[in-house]
Amino acid sequence: MSGHNRWSKIKRQKAAMGATKGKLYSKVIKEITVSARLGGGDPAGNARLRVALAAAREANIPKDTVERAIKKGTGELEGESYEEVTYEGYGPGGVAMLVECLTDNRNRTAADVRSVFGKWGGNLGAEGAVAWMFQKKGSITVKPGPTEDQVMERAIDAGAEDVINHGDDGFEVRTAPADLHTVATRLEPGLSLGEQKYTYLPQNTVRVEGENAQKMLKLMDALDDNDDVQNVYANFEIDESVMEALSR
Repeated sequence: MSGHNRWSKIKRQKAAMGATKGKLYSKVIKEITVSARLGGGDPAGNARLRVALAAAREANIPKDTVERAIKKGTGELEGESYEEVTYEGYGPGGVAMLVECLTDNRNRTAADVRSVFGKWGGNLGAEGAVAWMFQKKGSITVKPGPTEDQVMERAIDAGAEDVINHGDDGFEVRTAPADLHTVATRLEPGLSLGEQKYTYLPQNTVRVEGENAQKMLKLMDALDDNDDVQNVYANFEIDESVMEALSR
C-alpha cells in the first residue's frame, strides 16, 4: 500500500471512531452543494453529484441533510456560495502535493494553506508546478470477502482499468474518470462496495524518512483539518511501521 493510501486509511479509521466525523460530514455536504450548483440536482444527469451522494451514503449522512444540501446548490434554499480552487506545492523532502479546496473566501484560504505549508516544511508552487505528476482516475473500494480473481474478473467485465489488492482492507478498482459510475453500477450486484471517488494518482513517488516523514504527516493532517480543504493528494512513501507510530 502506497504512503498516501496508507495515510488515507488512517484518516478513515479516525473518522469511523468519531474523531473527525464532523469535518467529514461538512466536506461531503459542501461537495454535494457545489455539485448540484454546477450540474443540477438530478444525479441521473450529474456524475459529480452521484459520486458525492455515494460518499454521503458511505458516511451515513441523514437523507434530509443531503436533500437540503442539494436544494442549496440548486438555489431552492439559501446557502453559501463556494468556489473551487486547487493549490500546488511541495512538502518536506520534495513531495509533490495537490490541495483541492471549496471556499467562500479565496484570500483567506490561500493565506491559510500557505501558512500550513510553511509551518511544516513545505512551500506553495505556481499553477502547473506539480499537476503534471498526477493522473485523475475513478476509485472504487471493494470491501473484504471476495478473492482477487473474483474481483478482477468482475472488474474486467465492468470496464475497469486496474485492481489493487489491499490485503485485509479489501480491493481498489480503478477506472477512467468518466467510467466511475458505470463500473460501480456493474460491480455492485454480488460485491460489497465502499467509497467511490475521483482521485489523483502520482506517476512516481518520493520516499521520506526521519524528521521529514514526521513533518509530512503533520502537514497532511493540518491541511485535512482546514474546513476549506476537500482533498489532499501527495506522492510520498513512508514505511508503514513508521507511519503507524507517527499517527498515534
